[in-house]
Amino acid sequence: MSPLGIAGSLFSLISSNRSDGVSQSSQNRASASQGSDFSASLALRMASLQSESINPLLGTGKGASSFDFLMGAMGQQGGASASSDPLSFLGLASGTAGASGASGASSLSSHLSSMGRNLSLFDPESAYRMMTSINNGDATYKAQFSELSEMKNDVAEMQQAGLTLGSGLATLDNAGIKAQLQAFAEKYNEWVGRFDATVKAGGVLSGTQAAEISLYELKQSIENRFNGAMHGVQGMRDLGLTIDPKTHMASIDTAKLDTVLTKNREGALGAIGEFSGNFAKSAELLISSNNFIPNRLDNLDRVIDYIADNKSALQAEFGMGDAAKPSAQVAKALAAYQQMFMG
Repeated sequence: MSPLGIAGSLFSLISSNRSDGVSQSSQNRASASQGSDFSASLALRMASLQSESINPLLGTGKGASSFDFLMGAMGQQGGASASSDPLSFLGLASGTAGASGASGASSLSSHLSSMGRNLSLFDPESAYRMMTSINNGDATYKAQFSELSEMKNDVAEMQQAGLTLGSGLATLDNAGIKAQLQAFAEKYNEWVGRFDATVKAGGVLSGTQAAEISLYELKQSIENRFNGAMHGVQGMRDLGLTIDPKTHMASIDTAKLDTVLTKNREGALGAIGEFSGNFAKSAELLISSNNFIPNRLDNLDRVIDYIADNKSALQAEFGMGDAAKPSAQVAKALAAYQQMFMG
C-alpha cells in the first residue's frame, strides 16, 4: 500500500473512534471539539495533498496552469530525470511502490532534507504538517488510552460504591444510614474531582463521548426522581442528596434526611435500595463488553498500533513532522501510558 493509502486507512480508523459506544440516543449528548479534532486535521491534510498532487497530473482542477506549475516545481526539486517520471512524486512508480514497511522507508528516506521535509513532493510543507498532526495524534491517543483505562477502573469502584450503599440497610439505625450515604457521596465526589476537568476544553478526554457520557449517566442516576416512587419518595433529592449544578459535587442535607427517616422510614429505605441497584447497574453498563468505555479503548488501541506499524513509512513519504508538544495534562497521561507498558 502507498503512503497515501496508509494515511487514508489511518484516517478511516481514527474516524471510527467517533462512534465509541452502542447505538443509543445518549451518544448525541456529547460532541467533539472541531478546533482540536485530529482526524479532521488529518483529513484536510490528505485532501490537500491529493488535490495538489493528483489533479494537476490529470489536467483537472485549476487547468493547464496548475500542471505547468507542478512540472516546474518537480524540475526545480529533482532535476530533469525527476520530471520525466512525475508519478514517482506520488509514490506510485516502481521505485517507491514498496513505501509501506521498513524497505519502503529506507528507499524513501533519501528524499528527506536536513529539515525533515520530503522535497520530492509537490507541497512538502503540507505533507510535513500532516505528519506533525499524526505525531500529535499519536501522543494524544496514548494519553487518552491511559486516562480512559483509569476511568474504567474507577467506574468499577463506583459500581461497588453503589452496591455498598444498599447493603444491610434494614439493620442500620438512622446514624448508620447517614454514615453510609455520606461515604457514598464522598466516593462520588472523588470520582467527579478526578475526571470532571479531563472532559472540559483542553482536557485529555475532551470530546471523548465514552468519558462524557460516563460522568453524565452517573450524575443522572443520582438525580433520577423515580427512585422510591412506589414508597412515596421522589428520588434521592427528597432524602437530601443533591448535585451542585456548577461544581457537579454531591452533598447531603442531613436535616432533610432525618425528617424523612422519621416520617417515612420505609419509604426512605426503599428509595435508597432502588437507587443503590440502579446506580450500580448504570456503572456496570458503562464498562461492560461492547459498550462505551471498552469500545473506545479498543478503538484507541487499534489506532495506536496502526500508527506504530506504519509511522516509518509515513515519515519517509511525508517528512518527519514536528515532535508532539503535549499540554501538561496530556504529558502526565502519556507518561502513565508509557509506565503501563514498561517491562
